Amino acid sequence: MIQDVTSPDAAPASGEAPAPRRRFGYAAVAVLLAGIVLGAAIGLVIPHFRTPADDSVEAGFLRDMSSHHAQAVEMAMIAHAGSDTPGIVTLAADIATTQQAQIGYMQAWLRDWDLSPTSDQQPMAWMPDSAGSVVNGLMPGMATPEQLASLRKATGKEQDIQFLTLMRAHHLGGIHMAQEAEKLSGNEDVDWLADSMVAAQQGEIQLIDDLLKQAQAG
Repeated sequence: MIQDVTSPDAAPASGEAPAPRRRFGYAAVAVLLAGIVLGAAIGLVIPHFRTPADDSVEAGFLRDMSSHHAQAVEMAMIAHAGSDTPGIVTLAADIATTQQAQIGYMQAWLRDWDLSPTSDQQPMAWMPDSAGSVVNGLMPGMATPEQLASLRKATGKEQDIQFLTLMRAHHLGGIHMAQEAEKLSGNEDVDWLADSMVAAQQGEIQLIDDLLKQAQAG
């Protein structure tokens, strides 16, 4: 009987090597499996390369601005509780709620990036040419402990004027930091937040100037 050697199911004769087609099939499956494993590994690793590092501009900005915002919230709460001027009460409430919400964004992103909310680096270390920006440990625009104590003790018009004056300087410092972060950062979320800060605080400075004129004239 004559065996059909052209059939894929034909058994090799005794002593012959395996059919070339079958060897190629095993190799293809092996390559495919290796590709799947490698692809999964790359998928797990790449996100870690995309998140900002511990010493990045983004991480430094979020940490520093969280501290900067915390003082703004503190001053706003003092004014909100102590002022009898409706415009200042409303402004203080807006500042406190907006900046507290932004602190939430910044701290959440640091957690998502598996980074500490604080750092042992000096404030503003993320910003080139920042020498002189930090005075006695205070970032640009931040009030001194003595100024905060005076704000807490003040009442009436005097407290209104102190609050508006301190907050105006605080906003100018914050705007400078946010503009630098937007310029240096390559992270879309951080750029969006920094831009939002600049727009909001520039608008509030105009309102602060109007309220300050009214308070000083009264």
